[in-house]
Order: sequence, then structure tokens, then C-alpha cells
Amino acid sequence: MSTPIKMTNVDREQLRGFVTEGFAALGLTDEDAGIFANALIFSELRFHPGQGQGVARLRRYHERIGNGEVNPRAGWSILKEGPALALVDAHNGIGTVAAAKAMSLAIKKAKEGGIGTVIVRNSTHYGSSAVHACQALDHGCVGIAYTNAGPEMAPWGGREGATGTNPWSIAAPSDKGFPVVLDIALTTAGKGMMKWHEREGRKMPLDWALTPDGEETDDPSAAMAGALLGIGGHKGYGLAFMTEATTGVLSGGGFGLTPYSNPDKLDVSHYFQAIDISWFMDPDDYAKRMGEFVDMCKSRALRPGFDEILVPGEQEARRTAAKSAGGVPIDDVVLADMIELGRELGLKTQLDALRPYTGTTL
Repeated sequence: MSTPIKMTNVDREQLRGFVTEGFAALGLTDEDAGIFANALIFSELRFHPGQGQGVARLRRYHERIGNGEVNPRAGWSILKEGPALALVDAHNGIGTVAAAKAMSLAIKKAKEGGIGTVIVRNSTHYGSSAVHACQALDHGCVGIAYTNAGPEMAPWGGREGATGTNPWSIAAPSDKGFPVVLDIALTTAGKGMMKWHEREGRKMPLDWALTPDGEETDDPSAAMAGALLGIGGHKGYGLAFMTEATTGVLSGGGFGLTPYSNPDKLDVSHYFQAIDISWFMDPDDYAKRMGEFVDMCKSRALRPGFDEILVPGEQEARRTAAKSAGGVPIDDVVLADMIELGRELGLKTQLDALRPYTGTTL
């Protein structure tokens, strides 16, 4: 019998202030601390906590900065630049911050010439791809962001990791009250969700991961030391492989087995693209056309067992609205650790519990 993980609601803005102050205490500039905190709050609101893209990363970065894996004040430099392209070196700095600045550059180029593409090398973990793709929406652009990662996915037919989860996001505006946002890892699931199932005492689907011997398993404990499986079998592996081709290989950075292999240089590479909608049509017309497309999809007959058709980003938009209104549910284990970290860092901002989380979905 599974046991749900206990969670507690905290205030969204108090949480933002705590995380911002925390990153400043870890050595980030005030500007960069704000960028990083906003990105983590964005992810905490949109995603399931088991995916590991939220505020729990404050402790992880305390460790990474403390042991020299990441340079909190690394700087950011353009190695080569053209009207629509740029190659950037992140100097092993905060990947989320480097990504935000790279997408800003891609947007600038898109507004000048219709499209902008920026590739970043020598970076670190950049968080949720949706954070960076959605950055383009405020500037009338479609945003695309993806990254390579540590070698957790087995190549098709293999049992050892060779490529990363390599998450993608594509964000486009609509007139439906929320943007349409695809945000997917190219593995069926990540080890964060495996750990969540393990803690709850639940089995996982057989298409998530392999044991070290290469066998499919529904036991998250048995799979933690094995490789992850790609979405759609060989198709997910193929997409992950080509993501490496257009990030690490093309940038001159790390790829395949290289990212995270050296703790002194994590060597992650990212890709960002912004497409200016106004180059093609009036942005309001685009949003209306996207809304029509959403309606087309939602008008189709339902399969047995389903009561609604969703489009990419719709579920996340609902989560964001619910968590913003009623408080952000935080895993009690994570919340206790964050409060302890706040004491260690001497933070002034407190994290006060609003109420226990009693929802049935995350």
C-alpha cells in the first residue's frame, strides 16, 4: 500500500524572497539571484515536485558552489556573433542565469532580423526548459530551448547511459488565457520521479528505466542504479542523440559521456531560439489562430476513460493558478531542509507554513 508524501503550503512571495536571499548568500549578484529564484518559483508552480525542478535546488547549489563545481560569479562571454547567431561561453557558471541571458540575446536578434539563435557551451544545469522558452513570449516571440545533460539515457539496444534526458521546450502564445507550452524530457521519466515513487512505496511503469543488467523493472529502487529509457523507444533516443549534435557537438562543448564527468567543469551545452511572430503576421492574429487550433484539438471525440482533451501547457497553467492562489505545496522533507539551510546561511526571510496540503493532485 502506498503512502502519500506529506506536503505543506507556503506563501508564493515569501518563498520567492527566501530563495532570492538564499542565492545572494551563496555568492550570486543580486540580479542573478533574482533570475535564479524566479526560475525556480516558475518551475515549482508548474511542475510536479518529484520532477526536481523547483526550490529544493537551493540546497543542491549550496553544495555545488561550496565544493567548487559551479562558479556563482563566473561571468558570461560571447565568443562569436553574427546578425542571427551567437556562441556563448558560460565559464562553468550558474546554468539558469546563463540561459536567461542567452535567451535575451536570442530575442534581441529576433526582433532585429526575425530569428535569433544562441548556443551556449561550458555551462551547468539550467533547470526547466520551459523557463527559458517562455521568456520569449513577453517579447512577441515563439521560444525554443533545449539542453544536453549527464548520460542517463541508454541508447536503443544498450543498457548503459550514453546521452542525457535532454529536455526540450517550445512556447507559443494563444488567445485561450494561457500560452501553449511543450516541456518534455526525452526520457519517459527522470530519477526524481523514480525517487518519489520509491518514497511513496509505489511501483513505476515498466518503460521508465532499466536495472544495471538491462532488464525492464517496475521497482524504482532496483532501477536507481540503471539507465533511463527514451520516450517512444528508439525515437526518444534518436531525438536525444540529435540534441547532442546541435548543443555539445556543434558548440565545441561537452557531449555524450562528458557532461558532469568532471566535477571541476560540468560542461553542459544549451540551445536557444526566438522567432519574431510579427515578421510573419500580426501577433494578435497568431494568438487567434493558435486558439482556433486549440479548439480543433479539444473538439475531437474522447477515448474511453478520458473526460477532457488537454493541449501542451494547459495542465501546468492550472497548477500555477491553483498554487498561486492557495499557497505552494512543498514536500515536508524539503521544507524542513530549507528552513535549516536558512539558519545556516543566516537568512532574514522566514518560511511560514500556511496549512497542510490536502489536495489529491499535483
